[in-house]
Amino acid sequence: MAQRSVSRYVAVVVGTRPEIIKLAQVVRLLGSAGRLLHTCQHEDEELSGVFLAAAGLRQAKILSGVCGAPRHVQFARMIEQLGEIFRSDPPAAVIVQGDTNTASAAAQAASYAGVPLIHVEAGLRSYDRAMPEEINRCMVGVLADVHCAPTAAAVANLRAEGVPAAKIELTGNTIVEATLSTLPSQSDAWAIAAELSADPGCYVLATIHRPENTDDPGRLETILAELSKLGLPVLLPMHPRLRQAVARHRLTAALDRLRPIAAVDHRTFLALARLARLLVSDSGGVQEECTVLKRPLIVIRNSSERPEAIEAGFAHLVRPGHMIGDLGRELIADPLLDERLARIPCPFGDGRASGRIASCALAFWSPDGRANRTGPARQPADATSARLLSVYLGVRIVVGETNARHGAVGEAGVRSSRL
Repeated sequence: MAQRSVSRYVAVVVGTRPEIIKLAQVVRLLGSAGRLLHTCQHEDEELSGVFLAAAGLRQAKILSGVCGAPRHVQFARMIEQLGEIFRSDPPAAVIVQGDTNTASAAAQAASYAGVPLIHVEAGLRSYDRAMPEEINRCMVGVLADVHCAPTAAAVANLRAEGVPAAKIELTGNTIVEATLSTLPSQSDAWAIAAELSADPGCYVLATIHRPENTDDPGRLETILAELSKLGLPVLLPMHPRLRQAVARHRLTAALDRLRPIAAVDHRTFLALARLARLLVSDSGGVQEECTVLKRPLIVIRNSSERPEAIEAGFAHLVRPGHMIGDLGRELIADPLLDERLARIPCPFGDGRASGRIASCALAFWSPDGRANRTGPARQPADATSARLLSVYLGVRIVVGETNARHGAVGEAGVRSSRL
């Protein structure tokens, strides 16, 4: 276990669109105790800038030379720059999210600097080492001091790997509150769809961006062809990687049978997803969002680290091939599908994960800059954070008071936080 530092801030490290979306509320809840560091793994406006602006966040520190660099260069530059930040101005703790290059590099930099590491969305496993994300999440898991697991299945994965129960917090997934807080009203969603000439309930929304699908020209061509056979217009926001792959593989003609649109911000995507008849994606986040929106999803991947969405009945895992079209047409034609999905609870928590994670981080922080060595207490950063955490955790929190650790200890000793 890393030692707690004499520090007045908790570092929250992001570098990609999903990290910004999922950690925005954590940053807000930390208040003056939090400091946002942006690696610029995604530096372009459509994958980073618009999401920071929408979340109302301003990065206090950004790194250089990361975006667009080869993977090994990204790691070297992020570890070097973050390591220097953590050495010269040690944070009380570092928060990382998920399985990105940014998360893995920040975890290593924190470990080398002796700074406690909190891993958000800990314990996800695909058991597919061909996925770079699987290597990243396993690396972070080895280094983390606190594992904020989103589901009981993630807890079980961590326990099976020998992680002590005392280091695991069952928090839920921050995507629930991120989705609910960003989701436009029904009328606003209809207006957004109308701007794109999309008839609610009569189109498919698809996103493709993972290297396993975009780097293989035959695989990508099959996916695009199967999307065109679904019998409904297919809106396809063009992720930069997909746009580049289509040009590189000379598949531009395959887009003629689809409705490619510019990449959209999170609010627009949720509006379109809410009104779509079917979702098709290789995204990890969409596998979570579909359970909040109660929409059916076809996941085009070799494997998934989110079995909860599949087991609940929202998502269906298929590889590129005729099953995309066959299953898609079957789901579209099912008249009772919406009614069934509406009755299924979201498996990713109650929408208060951000508060629980912020509370974990504040256990390492002290408002006077002294190391907090009194154990896992919860100390709000300021009055605003105290009010927000009170709402999230359902307890009274007053600045200057130490609060007992929330939640109950389950049979295995894992903190369950009343999910």
